[in-house]
Amino acid sequence: MITDIIKKTKAYFCLDCGKCTAICPVTRYNRSYSPRKLVIKTVNSPDGNTLSDERLWNCLSCMMCQLRCPSGIDYIEFTKLMRKDARESGFLGQSTHGNVFESLWKIMANTKINQNRLNWVTSDLKVSDNSEYLYFVGCLPYFDQFFSDLNAQIIKIAQSTVKILNFFGVEPKILKDECCCGHDLLWTGDLDGFKSLAEKNVKLLKDANVKYVITTCPEGLVTFRFDYPKFFGDLGIKFLHITEFISEKITSERIELKPLNKKVTYQDPCRLGRYLGIYQQPREVIGSIPGIEFKEMERSGRKSVCCGTSCWTNCDRYSKLMQMDRLKEAKSTGAELLLTACPKCLIHFSCAQKDENYPEENRIKVADLTTIFCEALGGI
Repeated sequence: MITDIIKKTKAYFCLDCGKCTAICPVTRYNRSYSPRKLVIKTVNSPDGNTLSDERLWNCLSCMMCQLRCPSGIDYIEFTKLMRKDARESGFLGQSTHGNVFESLWKIMANTKINQNRLNWVTSDLKVSDNSEYLYFVGCLPYFDQFFSDLNAQIIKIAQSTVKILNFFGVEPKILKDECCCGHDLLWTGDLDGFKSLAEKNVKLLKDANVKYVITTCPEGLVTFRFDYPKFFGDLGIKFLHITEFISEKITSERIELKPLNKKVTYQDPCRLGRYLGIYQQPREVIGSIPGIEFKEMERSGRKSVCCGTSCWTNCDRYSKLMQMDRLKEAKSTGAELLLTACPKCLIHFSCAQKDENYPEENRIKVADLTTIFCEALGGI
């Protein structure tokens, strides 16, 4: 019921002040979209008219609006719940990449289908079936196949992660049948689809009998920390992003890293930053590398701007404008390398620069922080 969503998210507290709209990165480029207008429309007409409004799918769920709202409206939950009702009423956002990921998620959720997803585990990577640490790889092996034209080498994130863990004496367990965490399905209103993926993962994680799960995907980390307990209870596992693990290790241990002599800037992923509050650890990892000259972007930390699209839906010209502006801001710092700690940021920023109309003067190489730290260890 729409009225239940209004009550649960406190949408009726909206003051119509427009602070959410003023800070929204989507509204800056798409003036037809406004978080405030959608909330007001829903409160004034709780009969379901908003469900057919295509603007419901424009939200990046980046959480910038929610940090600014003086009334404490949970716009993020509002969007998630409204999309669920919209989907059930037959209204969907525009999926990108020909719905290939939706098909992939269904395949992964099928317990009768065995995946061949460990080809990236080369002989120099040490893994163990008896470890108390598990590296949840997520969708990385599939991303590397689907986006091979970007030459982003996304699977290097996974390989670098295992090498880093090995360096610190950890031989992680890796699951051959794990599947997507379900983040994107949950955020596009497909609750049944999310549960089908999550239930499979929950069983695998419980059977793995591990104490720690390392992830390189901020979306996966948010899903594990917040959403899985909500639906399945406490799993008794500590979930960590790889930057949290590295930060703790370099604080407690003396290690020697080779100088990289690079000027870099850093993109705070929305889920890692505003959702999880992990701002300092990635910067500690960057600061530990000799020769690195770190250039902070003007909009960083809590003010960091989203990479432009979310959940493989509604990637449009507004997304591209957002990405181009963010890349221009990164380049303006004088950095030669834009680091991030989210595979989707890497994909989206790489994709934006593939556009033939992209300005040559604003081009900047994009890399995942995990791979750069591994390089400083003498790895890949």
